[in-house]
Amino acid sequence: MFVAFLSSTIVSNALPVIITDLHGTQDQYTWVVTATLLASTATTPIWGKTSDLVNKKLLVQLSLVLFTLGSILAGLSQSVGMLIGFRVIQGLGLGGLQALVVIVIASMFSPRERGRYQGPIAAVMSVATVAGPLIGGVIVDTSWLGWRWTFYVCVPLAVIALFVIQRTLDLPHVRKDVRIDYVGAALIAAGVSTLLIWVTLAGKSFDWASGFSYGLVALGVILLAVAVWTETRVADPIIPLYLFRDRTITLATVASVAVGVALFGGAVFLGQYFQIARGYSPTAAGLLTLPMVIGSMVSASVSGSLITRYGRWKIYLVVGAAMMTLGFGLLSTIDAHTNMVLLGGFLFILGVGMGMTMQNLVLAVQNNVRPDDLGSATSTVAFFRSLGGAAGVSVLGAVLSNHVTDLIARGLSALGVGAGQSDGATAGLANLNELPTPIADIVRGAYGDGTARIFLVAAVMAGLSLIAILFIKEVALNTLSADQQRMVDSRNAADVDDETVDPSSGLPERAAGAT
Repeated sequence: MFVAFLSSTIVSNALPVIITDLHGTQDQYTWVVTATLLASTATTPIWGKTSDLVNKKLLVQLSLVLFTLGSILAGLSQSVGMLIGFRVIQGLGLGGLQALVVIVIASMFSPRERGRYQGPIAAVMSVATVAGPLIGGVIVDTSWLGWRWTFYVCVPLAVIALFVIQRTLDLPHVRKDVRIDYVGAALIAAGVSTLLIWVTLAGKSFDWASGFSYGLVALGVILLAVAVWTETRVADPIIPLYLFRDRTITLATVASVAVGVALFGGAVFLGQYFQIARGYSPTAAGLLTLPMVIGSMVSASVSGSLITRYGRWKIYLVVGAAMMTLGFGLLSTIDAHTNMVLLGGFLFILGVGMGMTMQNLVLAVQNNVRPDDLGSATSTVAFFRSLGGAAGVSVLGAVLSNHVTDLIARGLSALGVGAGQSDGATAGLANLNELPTPIADIVRGAYGDGTARIFLVAAVMAGLSLIAILFIKEVALNTLSADQQRMVDSRNAADVDDETVDPSSGLPERAAGAT
C-alpha cells in the first residue's frame, strides 16, 4: 500500500520539470495525472470481483508486476505521449494494489480483529501522501538523479514487497468456477472513464456548458445504464447489484463518494495554498501538512485498537465524520494571512477525522457481506471513493480557478491596472515570479483567500457523509475471518446434504432422534 500511494504523489513536484524536458503542453500535463487515475479507478471493481474467483496471492503479485513494469517504462519515456501510455499501465497495477491489500487483510482476520490491522494501513496511506512530494522534490533537485528516478525509486520497494509476499503470504485457494463478466467490465470501465474525462477536462479543454461537454455526459450515462442492465442479467456480475439491498453498503457507498470528494478534492489544494499564497518551498509545504498526517496516524491506530478491544465501530465513524466536517469548516475561514500555528490545529482536527473514517467505512461493509462477496463489496467502496475524489479534484479545481480569477480582476481593478497587465496576471502561475511585486501580491492573496471556498465545499461534502453514516445500523463484528467463515458455511452445507429425513417427523434423522 505504501508503494501504491507513494507512486501517486511522488510525481507531483516533478511534473513541471518533466513536461518542460519532454516539450509537453498544459493539456498533456493534466493527462499525465489523469491517465493513472482513470486506469486505477475504472479497474478497481474488476480486480475486486476477480479476487472472489481466483487466487488472491497471485492477483496481488500480478498487480505488483504490472505496476513495476509501468514504473520502469515511464522512467524510460522519450515523449509525453509515451509517458501517458505507460502511466496507464502503472494505473492498472495501482487499481489492483489499492483494492487487493484490504481484501487480503479481510481474508486473514475477522472483522473484530481487522481494525487493529487497518489502522497501520491508514497510517501508511497518510505517510505516503506527504512523503511522496518531499521525496519527489529532493530527487528532482538532485542533479545526479533527475526526474526519471521519481518512477524508478518505487521499483525496488515493489520488488521487496513482491519477495515478502511470495515468502510469507499463505492464503487458502478456494476453487470456484471462474465466470468473469467481460462485457460488464468493459462497459463500467468505458462509462467511468468517459465521465472522468469530462470532469477532468471540462473548464480547461472545453466549456462546461458546451455541446462536447453534453455529449460526453450523455455517452457516459448511456454506457453506465447499459452496464447496469447487463449486470442484472449475468451469473457473476462485476458489481453485484443485490449488494445495495443492504442499507449499510448503500449508505457506506454514499459516504465514500462524499469522503472522496472532500479528502482528495480538498487536500490536493493544500500544497498550492502553501506554495503560492504563503510562499513556502515544495519541501516546506509538505512538512506543513504534518499535523494532518500525525492526526490521521494516531486516530487510525487508536480507533482500530479500540474497535478490536470492544467490538464497537459506529461511534468512531460518527466522530470521524464530524471531525472532518469541523476541520474543513475551520479551514474555510483561512486567508492569505492566517496564523500558521492556528492553521496547523485545523489540519490536525481534519487528520483525526480522516483517520477514523476512511478504513472503518470499509470495515463496516466487509462485516455485512458473505465471504464470496468480500472482494466485490470492498472494491465497490474503494471504487466510489476514488470516483468521488476524481470528480472532486476537477470540480473544486474549476471552482477555485473561477473564484481566483474574479479576485485577481477585482484586485487589479482597485489598483487601476490596465488590461495588458491583467492578462499577464491571470495567464497562469508559471510567470508569477516575473510579475511586478504589487501584482504578484494580488495573485498570491487571491489564491490565499480563494482556497477557503474549496474547503467550504469540502465541508458540505463531509457533512453529507456524516448524515449517511448516522443512518448506518451498527451490527456486531464477526469473530471469524472470511476464509474461516467460508469453511464453516461449506461444512454446514455438507452436513445438511448428508442428513436423511425421518419420514415420520419430516426432520433430519439426527434432529428427530434428539427430539
